[in-house]
Amino acid sequence: MNPNMEWSQLFVQALVEAGLTAVCISPGSRSTPLTLAFAAQEGIQIYRHLDERSAGFFALGLAVATDQPVALVCTSGTAVANYFPAIVEANMSQVPLLVLTGDRPHELRHSGANQTIDQVKIFGDHVLWAVDMPIPQADAPDVALRHVQTTAVRAYAMANGRRKGPVHVNFPFRKPLEPETRDWKLETGPKSSIASLQSSVSILSRSQQEELTAVINRHERGLIVCGPRCPGGNFPQAVAGLSQISGWPILADPLSGVRFGLHASGTVISGGYETYLQSETIRVSGEPFGAEPEVILRFGAVPTSKWLNAYLERSRPAHRIHIRDNGVWADDSHQTTLFVQADAEQACYQIAQGVYPRLSSAWLDAVVAVETAVWQKLETVAANSAELTDFWAVWDVMAMMPPNGRLFVGNSLPVRHVDQFARPSAKPIHVYANRGASGIDGNVSTALGYGAAGRAPLVAILGDITFYHDMNGLLHVTQRRGGAEAQPEIRNPKSEIAPVTFVVINNNGGGIFRRLPIAEFEPEFSALFLTPHDLDFAHAARLYGLDFVRVTDRAALREALGARMYDRRPCLIEVMSDGRYDDQRRREINKIANS
Repeated sequence: MNPNMEWSQLFVQALVEAGLTAVCISPGSRSTPLTLAFAAQEGIQIYRHLDERSAGFFALGLAVATDQPVALVCTSGTAVANYFPAIVEANMSQVPLLVLTGDRPHELRHSGANQTIDQVKIFGDHVLWAVDMPIPQADAPDVALRHVQTTAVRAYAMANGRRKGPVHVNFPFRKPLEPETRDWKLETGPKSSIASLQSSVSILSRSQQEELTAVINRHERGLIVCGPRCPGGNFPQAVAGLSQISGWPILADPLSGVRFGLHASGTVISGGYETYLQSETIRVSGEPFGAEPEVILRFGAVPTSKWLNAYLERSRPAHRIHIRDNGVWADDSHQTTLFVQADAEQACYQIAQGVYPRLSSAWLDAVVAVETAVWQKLETVAANSAELTDFWAVWDVMAMMPPNGRLFVGNSLPVRHVDQFARPSAKPIHVYANRGASGIDGNVSTALGYGAAGRAPLVAILGDITFYHDMNGLLHVTQRRGGAEAQPEIRNPKSEIAPVTFVVINNNGGGIFRRLPIAEFEPEFSALFLTPHDLDFAHAARLYGLDFVRVTDRAALREALGARMYDRRPCLIEVMSDGRYDDQRRREINKIANS
């Protein structure tokens, strides 16, 4: 047997035994042995992507949704480099990816050979582990074959560990790359001696549990802050229970998994902070609730909100406690007084066991009063506003999201509008955004990967520049709708796909920059920052086979959402808005809401 095929088969089979279920493959020659090894493996879902950058972000979205590693396969050269943006995001967001790259053999490196670059540790510190595999050889000793298998299992375990992230395995192959015969379906190789590597989940020690419980019992004025990427599972219920018994309200980022869901009933969850913390009165006094918090208890990553982060930084609590499963530091102000690496869900349950119930307090009443007043004023303004602005578009999308629907939010303005205008609710909504590196690249592909893991409707709210930056990713929609002749089936995703709706807010440029002082400097601002593009996205929809609707008022947007959100045909809704007016109107509404 061709040793390239044998070694690739052993590696892929070991990944399947470890738990791998999905791979994104981009076409190329040098990765042929890996591609065929995956094609021969039952139990692996294959996703095909022509563009490696889109493939990387699609895999990232799929891994987020499934909370399991997803593999990537590409050929040598610049194909590898196109994974870089997605790998940076995966590393910073702790998303498990297995990056498997074909490479030229050692004798061709640094020789001027075609399509040969230095791929060894090309991703630097942005991956948790980088391995340059030995060149496959015939009649290799058993220890070499076992090394192939254990490397696969170790790579999977590293990517899926307590601190999840990307792992890079580089495969140098000598020709011939193809099987020796046309009958390339490979026999099953020997099973790996290591089925899996597991890391234990730590819980609070008795002394930690007693210390944290005592802190809550001693202090009435506490805030629980849930940032992006809090644990899934039952964590929202666990932290809601801790909030209810302690009398400490939750300030929940929309990407935390805590702002929306049944656990919100009976729990004081604040999502209006992005509005009330911009109050000029509060910015002078510093205190929205009449007094400083005595304790700040954090979960997850750094919050999205600029205003919330500024408030937390200027507060002077006696204790700043951060509990995080993976042990990744997330405090750019460097004020944490106690960092605990432990299972966050179990920590909430453990702490709550010894807390004296504090069902009401002046502190809790003050938070409720501020939160309620802000939302009442915003809802009054929203009910009387027919105009279509970028933030009212987000408001209407959130209102019309179905229970258990999936929402992907683009960076720049959309994620900030969701943070400010999405009221906490008992309606379960799964919200995600690429907030690790917060880039605008790859957002279309990440959204599609995120939606591929389920059958619930997917809505992606993206800005025009973000959408433009990754229109290549829309090819996945075309492939999934294509006929058998155009796209032969090799265990591809089912032809029946979840409804996909892209809501693109077209304000003709980089509207986020209007929030910066540079907006006062013309003509440099418009030419070099706002960068108007004058694009008509109807052409993009036609190119990739999406239905298209352009809306200019809120009634038309709601009608389009109602008609298209459950439609199996992918749709692009283009929201036309005036960036300058929208920013001015948002500032006016902030003043109304804080009056």
